[in-house]
Amino acid sequence: MKNFDYVKPASIAEAVAAAAQPGAVYLAAGTNLLDLMKGGVARPSRLVDVTRLPGLDRIEHLPDGGLRIGALVRNADLAHDAGFAKSYPAVAEALLSGASAQLRNAATVGGNLLQRTRCGYFYDTASACNKREPGTGCDARGGENRLHAVLGWSESCIATHPSDFCVPLVALDAVVEIEGRGGRREMALEALHRLPGDTPERDSVLEPGDLIVALLLPGDAAGFAAHARYIKVRERTSFAFAVVSAAAGLRIEQGIIRDARLALGGVAAKPWRARAAEQILAGASPGADAFRRAAQAALADAKPSGDNQFKIELAQRILVRALTLAAAGTPQRVPALPASAFSSFAGALIDA
Repeated sequence: MKNFDYVKPASIAEAVAAAAQPGAVYLAAGTNLLDLMKGGVARPSRLVDVTRLPGLDRIEHLPDGGLRIGALVRNADLAHDAGFAKSYPAVAEALLSGASAQLRNAATVGGNLLQRTRCGYFYDTASACNKREPGTGCDARGGENRLHAVLGWSESCIATHPSDFCVPLVALDAVVEIEGRGGRREMALEALHRLPGDTPERDSVLEPGDLIVALLLPGDAAGFAAHARYIKVRERTSFAFAVVSAAAGLRIEQGIIRDARLALGGVAAKPWRARAAEQILAGASPGADAFRRAAQAALADAKPSGDNQFKIELAQRILVRALTLAAAGTPQRVPALPASAFSSFAGALIDA
């Protein structure tokens, strides 16, 4: 591991100034960063520890009925917060489907948003990877790539974004609050992550020193709570990243879908909002026919980046499954295996 400086600022302003220096990165729980450092994938020259910054570990209710979630709130604490789970059940289910209980107890909201791809070639320093070392090439293009992107990829990079949490957040129009050298600003979470293009080393639009201080969920997003699900297909039953995943939220009135929110995970370098599919569902009767048409629209631009043609069909099917379960109504209890397409609904209360 490369030697590095360790800085523990007392304020957000101090943190931003320290992290704006070349080679600096923020450290919270470190559940992703420390692994990258140990493997030589990340080699920062300065760690800026934000774990003791005041005010970033709170869940606050907003005047519009929404929530402001501090960037240092732990994933497990958020998932089990009664008010949050009741208003945003698909997000809570996504959180509970990610990693292990031990990691959820440590990992933070802000860190989850910014975790890096789990592409094996990115983690293998002997492989060519444009995301890790720009200009070296992408060994995934001709390698083991069945789990790689089918939407938004480029010749430079075909990696996918690993977060479960981000998928329903993007569907529900979540916003991130960012403190930077120019002051505080807000940005739609959907705009935070970048597609690879010719600069895959840049995962997000954040500038040096930018610190995510909070996540905002609008009050009207809670209007989907009665018909909301997050469904995830993975290669083993638990503690695995999504092969594909889907978040679905519906507003159903008098047997008609008045509004729909859809997003896909595991298919691109960012959580993928399926707006064309949402438009197809608005005004339709909930049912297999409408759900299949929406799923086809969501994947209309998909193309394999290697040996992963199957992911296009799989993504369509998992989106239909998520819509079918959402239309049936949000369960009172979390499934025994959260977000699993094959789990029963026997489980603990979501807000227990």
